[in-house]
Amino acid sequence: QVRLVESGGGLVQPGGSLRLSCAASGSIFSIGSMGWYRQAPGKRRELVATILSGGSTNYADSVKGRFTISRDNAKNTVYLQMNSLKPEDTAVYYCNADYLITGRAHTYNGWGQGTQVTVSS
Repeated sequence: QVRLVESGGGLVQPGGSLRLSCAASGSIFSIGSMGWYRQAPGKRRELVATILSGGSTNYADSVKGRFTISRDNAKNTVYLQMNSLKPEDTAVYYCNADYLITGRAHTYNGWGQGTQVTVSS
């Protein structure tokens, strides 16, 4: 079994910053793409940012220039630095990863349980 555990969410004022972390643990052989998605009340889950194992990144237009995704491959951890936060960034943020399990040839995809980010004055 592989678990993805997010941390770092909370309440922040507009213009503030938060840093989310997501650590993967379990029988992991390797991790490919890692990413962050978010879901606001009444809306569909949407892509925020992704990062490949080699470091290539992709961002939603709505967060470009404000959010930065990074990863520590040695720790199987992905981060999301969120700056200049806006009320419309309020959502549950989910970590996602593609990974190989030791002894298996199949690529799996997993989700974390989510962490709430609320931007409000």
